[in-house]
Amino acid sequence: MRPSSYNYQAGEHAQITMPSPSFEASSSHLGGLISEFVYSEDQPALAQILLPLLHHLGAQSRWLLWLAPQQKLSRNWLRHSGLPVDKVVQLRAIQPTSTVDAMEKALQSGNYSVVLGWLPELTDKERERLQRAAQSGCAYGFIMRPQYEERAPRGHLPSLKIHSSRYH
Repeated sequence: MRPSSYNYQAGEHAQITMPSPSFEASSSHLGGLISEFVYSEDQPALAQILLPLLHHLGAQSRWLLWLAPQQKLSRNWLRHSGLPVDKVVQLRAIQPTSTVDAMEKALQSGNYSVVLGWLPELTDKERERLQRAAQSGCAYGFIMRPQYEERAPRGHLPSLKIHSSRYH
């Protein structure tokens, strides 16, 4: 299931993958969670969704790990966003194939409250590995996936029109 939220005022779109309906919330699943964020890099919607959660997780005694982010995190941005600069770890020089393994080990370690990983498309087996690791380490794993949209050189940009007899 992939519910998505859309901020019509700003034209922002973020897609969040939720557990499937067959996913049971038993006590064994309450310890960790894997979720996927598909976002547009030129819109700040992801920050509006993700920052409050990162603030909450940053209050724990554990670290926040950023694996292979698209851009280097600056201390200034971390301070400005209110995240605990002294609890954020960033690993950038990782091959995409190794990132899944690194994320699995980090989640399983229990040293991180959240691991954000910029990963390629995952297989079901890889997703299951990450879910088990998150449960084992009682951690949140966020799979970050930027959505690259190519716009036509001419024509209208995509838009939304709501027709209503009340206003016409």
